[in-house]
Amino acid sequence: MTKLSSRLTLLTESETIVMSRKSRELQVQGIDIINLSLGEPDFNTPDHIKAAARQAIDQNITHYPPVAGFPVLRKAIVAKLKEDNDLDYTCDEVMVSNGGKHCIANVLLSIIGEGDEVILPAPYWVSYREMVKLAEGKNVFVSAGIDQEFKITPAQLESAITPHTRVFILNSPSNPTGSVYSVAEIEALAEVLQRHPRIIIISDEIYEKILFEGEHVSIAHIKDMKSRVVIVNGVSKAYAMTGWRIGYMAGPRWIIKACIKLQGQITSGPCAIAQMAALAAITGTQGPTEEMRDAFLRRRDLVVRMVQAIPGMKVNLPKGAFYLFPDVSAFFGKQYQGRVINDANDLSIFLLDVANVAIVAGNAFGAPDCLRFSFAESEERLKEAMLRISRALALLE
Repeated sequence: MTKLSSRLTLLTESETIVMSRKSRELQVQGIDIINLSLGEPDFNTPDHIKAAARQAIDQNITHYPPVAGFPVLRKAIVAKLKEDNDLDYTCDEVMVSNGGKHCIANVLLSIIGEGDEVILPAPYWVSYREMVKLAEGKNVFVSAGIDQEFKITPAQLESAITPHTRVFILNSPSNPTGSVYSVAEIEALAEVLQRHPRIIIISDEIYEKILFEGEHVSIAHIKDMKSRVVIVNGVSKAYAMTGWRIGYMAGPRWIIKACIKLQGQITSGPCAIAQMAALAAITGTQGPTEEMRDAFLRRRDLVVRMVQAIPGMKVNLPKGAFYLFPDVSAFFGKQYQGRVINDANDLSIFLLDVANVAIVAGNAFGAPDCLRFSFAESEERLKEAMLRISRALALLE
């Protein structure tokens, strides 16, 4: 008899990946699907980064790398953290993994045990919740709706903390909302956390360089917080390197040491060639990254303008990342040809079938009244997608 482990049966498949798979299946059938479900830049990796990878192959940098990553890359990350974030780290406080997702999993599996609580501001990225389950921890959700820009308050954070709280996950700029916590807001959250020194903060900063207003400030930069913060970042979003699978983290030595131990037994070090490409990304020209950010800004403005024109859509203005997260609850209870829209899941499937546009229901992110649109697509395709969505929604009565 086929039997899966109990830990696997706890997990839910990523809804973003499910929707992307459905899109590909329809595309194979010859249907023109516009896929706005995945958080993947449509740009190609910059040429100087690809050249560094080819050079690594030619130089035979193709053997097992150190588990924690090549020292030269870790030194570059230390320099980046100092230059961009005004944070002082040493190489033994930094490690490299197979993407930012791997970094987060490493940390949670290293420090979370059965019954430990992890506070997740909702909306949250889909995999946080599942990783906590895998680590046998308990998710504690703190909801923030569109009226508060999807950002939790210090009072909400304080009320969620219990003697069992072990981790708080902060993601700014945010996936799925594009919300960005201001310096004052981060300081206010830090003030609460300073009263609870046992709590470790995972600060997911993967969208750091896709910021449309203000400047990025890590919670690790707030006074007395650095010793309890694990910064997670990577090259996927900022450098259009999603397929290279390189993420990194910086944090207290005891956590980094534990993560190296764990990674050494599961994956060992990340791909040697990809690491050298990441080195070129971090140390080389940032021009292509700035051009991509500017393109995302234009796309944001386009999508926000078009979605605001659709009756029933409630939209805020994302300050970073490349997602729009409108409240679509005005469409619940409506129908088309006997097909009733009960929730965001129903609406996302309706739009896939009728508009041929793939988007992800907010249920996956802990916000069942919303949909997530990725605007990491060309302006032409985004315009067409919004027109299709508008026409499809107009059919609902």
